[in-house]
Amino acid sequence: MFDGSFVEVCIYEVKPDRIQEFEELVEKVTQHHREFPGVKDVRYIKRTHRPGNFSDAKSGKPPIRLTRKPKFYTYILYWELDDAETHGKATGAGLEKFFREFNRCLVKAPKIILGERIQ
Repeated sequence: MFDGSFVEVCIYEVKPDRIQEFEELVEKVTQHHREFPGVKDVRYIKRTHRPGNFSDAKSGKPPIRLTRKPKFYTYILYWELDDAETHGKATGAGLEKFFREFNRCLVKAPKIILGERIQ
C-alpha cells in the first residue's frame, strides 16, 4: 500500500583517490537535502561487507568484511521525500549546487532507482 512517500535509492561507484572528497561532499549534500522542504530522510551507506554463502546466512554467521583494495568504492543513497514533485525540485536544486563535485568523484553515472514506498 502506498503511504505517500517517494524514494530514491542511488548507487555510486567512487574513484579510490576521491574517497575523502566524496565523503566530505556527502556531508554537505545531506545537510542541503535535510533542509529542503518535503524531505523526510537522507541516508548514505558505504559498502564495507559482503554476504557469506547461503549456509553461513542460515546458521546466523555475520557478513564478511571487505579486505581487498577495490577498483572503486560503492556508496548508496537512501532519500525519502513527500512526493515525486518534491523529488524533482530537490534533485534540481542539488544538481545545480553539487553536480560538478559529484561527477569528479565518480567512475560512471550513478544507478538511480525511484519509486513509491510500500512499507
